[in-house]
Amino acid sequence: MLEWLWGFKTVAMFDVWTIEHLFSGLSVGNLVKKNIRKHVKNISLIKKFESHTSVIRFDIIGVLFLAYLWETIEHYLESGLAGGGVEYWFQGVEFWSNRIISDPLMMIIGYFIALRYPKFIVPARIATGVWLFTHIFLFPNSMFLHTLFFS
Repeated sequence: MLEWLWGFKTVAMFDVWTIEHLFSGLSVGNLVKKNIRKHVKNISLIKKFESHTSVIRFDIIGVLFLAYLWETIEHYLESGLAGGGVEYWFQGVEFWSNRIISDPLMMIIGYFIALRYPKFIVPARIATGVWLFTHIFLFPNSMFLHTLFFS
């Protein structure tokens, strides 16, 4: 009944990769924050609007830009642009709400967690590295963990 909420990535809004998007949000969000803080000081127009909330808006735009950039690349990889082996590994095209809403939302939530709790950034980076290594090099496809535990 709730397959559209949690399940296989082709039919559900949230899947096992939602966890990785949260961890990536911590890491990417922190990198975006540091990069924007470094460059915002050099732009005279932005100096007027350098309140805390204005800079956070720039951070959110940066995180969303990177999230949607990855989602665009991922869509073409899922469609078979890089070959049949890569297409098989991705196990189908993501459900639209997963791609457009939940994955970028998890990145934004990860950014806010990193903003509030910076001590979680390094463990999140380690978890992301382990997650990606395991799924890309050890598991036969991207949804192997889901089929192993939830099917």
